[in-house]
Amino acid sequence: MRVAIAGAGEVGRSIARELLENGHEVLLIDQQPSAISSLDDAALDRCNVVVAATGDDKVNLVVALLAKTEYGVPRVVARVNNPGNEWLYNESWGVDVAVSTPRLLSALVEEAVSVGDLVRLMTFGHSEASLVELTMPADAPLAGKQVGAIEWPADAALVAILREGRVLVPQREDPLQPGDELFFVTTEDVEGDLERLFSVG
Repeated sequence: MRVAIAGAGEVGRSIARELLENGHEVLLIDQQPSAISSLDDAALDRCNVVVAATGDDKVNLVVALLAKTEYGVPRVVARVNNPGNEWLYNESWGVDVAVSTPRLLSALVEEAVSVGDLVRLMTFGHSEASLVELTMPADAPLAGKQVGAIEWPADAALVAILREGRVLVPQREDPLQPGDELFFVTTEDVEGDLERLFSVG
């Protein structure tokens, strides 16, 4: 996969290192032409993904818009620096996935201290769907039930189970266990229904 990353700061370089270790072709773009590369030289039309990872929300939005509209990049991921600007990071600005570091950190803090509560980790910019997490309480009514035997709300899909440090892809016959961290892709309107499935009493 060919990935262009706009912003050669700490965040951009960290993303680039991870992607290179996973065998992807990576191009770093920086506003200083002498640093790495410029948008004109980047051949974005050959990229599968563009990541707008600068420390400036205005720059990230412009990069996202240009990548999507001028170069036809299939997938655009953009970093949100100021949570107050998050509402701008949507389809109309060419953003498929917005990553808000403050929101992600606060969600991770919530996730670390909350058992039985649904925590929204991220929202996919091109749809109404979100990635949510719930740590199953010891006395949850679904403890011991098989994944395939549970009637999940419409528009909610269990996509991963984190159990004892291992990531499991849920199979129909897998029983849920207390302490499981369950990851769902769902829509906001059914989050309450999903949370009620795990509530006690």
